[in-house]
Amino acid sequence: MATWTFRPPTVDEGPASWEDPLFLRVKLTRGISIQEKPQGSYRALRFPTQDEIAEAVSFFMGGHEYEVDDATRAALIASGVVDASNFSTTSSLYGMGLYGDGPYGG
Repeated sequence: MATWTFRPPTVDEGPASWEDPLFLRVKLTRGISIQEKPQGSYRALRFPTQDEIAEAVSFFMGGHEYEVDDATRAALIASGVVDASNFSTTSSLYGMGLYGDGPYGG
């Protein structure tokens, strides 16, 4: 069973300020949270409330990375709230040093 790194989707918001014309071009990246409801369906939330977080079976807060298995990845993609670009393979850098075999080398 493979392990995947899941990054919830993001959206670029702007402008950062209406008063200064310089800030009209500045965009801020905001994370979108993913909630699994008790029925097994997923939905995207921009501003989740405490009640929505509490009632979730699983919750992926936007702006963070999560390790998920194949079944969770398939369910998230099938729900349509994310696609395959939100996942990457998890690779461990442990043991990849320059010191030969053992815990510090490859």
